[in-house]
Amino acid sequence: MRRSRRAPGFDFTGKTVLVVGGSSGIGNGIAQAFRQLGAQVHAWGMRARASDYSADEGSDLSGLHYPQVDVFDQAAVNAAHPAFERLDVLVLAQGTILYKRAEFEMAAFDQVLRVNLSSMMACSVKFQAMLRESRGSLITLSSIAGFRSVRGNPAYASSKSGVVGLTRTLGEAWAADGIRVNGVAPGLVDTKLTKVTTASPTRLDATLSRVPLHRMGQPHEIAGAAVFLASPLASYMVGQTLTVDDGVTLA
Repeated sequence: MRRSRRAPGFDFTGKTVLVVGGSSGIGNGIAQAFRQLGAQVHAWGMRARASDYSADEGSDLSGLHYPQVDVFDQAAVNAAHPAFERLDVLVLAQGTILYKRAEFEMAAFDQVLRVNLSSMMACSVKFQAMLRESRGSLITLSSIAGFRSVRGNPAYASSKSGVVGLTRTLGEAWAADGIRVNGVAPGLVDTKLTKVTTASPTRLDATLSRVPLHRMGQPHEIAGAAVFLASPLASYMVGQTLTVDDGVTLA
């Protein structure tokens, strides 16, 4: 079988990639994109086994190395023993959201911030030395919620704003170590976290009326931005967050 040719700058053969939150949704799309470009890809998720995820949830763990790591628990992050000795790309795609105004209660507010923001710092610090050794790339996943109000979700909006700020700060702080830190801020993407919108035709139609292309994004469309940021083609980018939202934030 002939090996597929890859565009210059997008060949990750021999590279090791870890996608935290790579078990489903956007993170899974990113993990599979790097795998298809030749990387050895590890995906962290919260369920006990890879078989606990299904295609119906937008999960495809084929070809990925999967261990359970509950990033809600910082002790679990600290205690995790990675199955690799070198890391070239770290993608932090973990995230959660609570609906029905639950985030206005402090327990729920803290829960969302712990997953969406605090765990990102914990994972960044855990793998800083490996990324310094490889002069690697760290990519965060935030959201357009990091740049605008989300009326019913104060914790989600605050956490995503925090991720944008963390990306800028780590980008500046770690550049001298050869670590490039950048991020991606997706718009409306079809994943299990957006089922509250996709499951309601009325709500979906109202949402898509504000989207220039009149459709939702797909995980692989966000993956392209992550791959670019990890590639040599983005070698002079530090601390930036790319908005991939079909122009929703233009108006």
